[in-house]
Amino acid sequence: MSYLPVAREAVALARRIVRSRAPGTVTAKGERDLVTDVDLAVEPAVREFLARETPHVGILGEEHGRTGPPDDTLWWALDPVDGTSNLARGIPLCAVSLALVARRRPVLAAIDLPFLDVGYTALDGRGAYVGDERIAASPVREISRAVISIGDFAVGEGAEAKNRVRLELLARLGARAQKIRMLGAAAIDLAWVAHGKLDATIILANQPWDTMAGALLVREAGGAVLDQDDTDHTADSTATIATCPGLRHDIMASLRAARSS
Repeated sequence: MSYLPVAREAVALARRIVRSRAPGTVTAKGERDLVTDVDLAVEPAVREFLARETPHVGILGEEHGRTGPPDDTLWWALDPVDGTSNLARGIPLCAVSLALVARRRPVLAAIDLPFLDVGYTALDGRGAYVGDERIAASPVREISRAVISIGDFAVGEGAEAKNRVRLELLARLGARAQKIRMLGAAAIDLAWVAHGKLDATIILANQPWDTMAGALLVREAGGAVLDQDDTDHTADSTATIATCPGLRHDIMASLRAARSS
């Protein structure tokens, strides 16, 4: 079957819910981690739709975990609202992220930015698109011309050690890059590397619902998506480093230096 129309309809359903209501309740679900009633409205609606349209495909969602067939061959990875803290504060940088994952690697992506009226899609081997326009990663080759985003700081057990690497990385890149940004939504970080709006993003974490769709977009736009050890990114990676081709060596060298300092 063709999964792309299903994915497009699923994120359109999510967009309508996100745009139809402001967050009414915001609650903590972990240390410095929020969920809103909007997240909790979107995920069940999209799950119900996907389960009806593709009952043979499992679903992994941020809020309700894994459901559906246990077979790991093919599954949906869903983040109903990536950038919940932004949404809760009225900041329009949030996204709905949906990927179809086959054997731990994404093969289809659909990311929608509800408040920016932008939608991204990609299919394995067929390119990345914003709307109907094909997109490509940035041609930048010098770190001094690069705009780079950094993922959120770590929380919980081991956060102090993990954040020392982030701070060292910020110091190294901040001294050399044109600009550093922290957007607060991994799906947007990755989509904008694919679109050439960012030249790289360094997310020292990997939650499949956050990263699978964006990782495929970057690859299909000609960029690289890597783990911390410079191997190709999968659902099992420990980090998500996406970069335009010309900065791959410099970005990975900066990360290695930060980790070893």
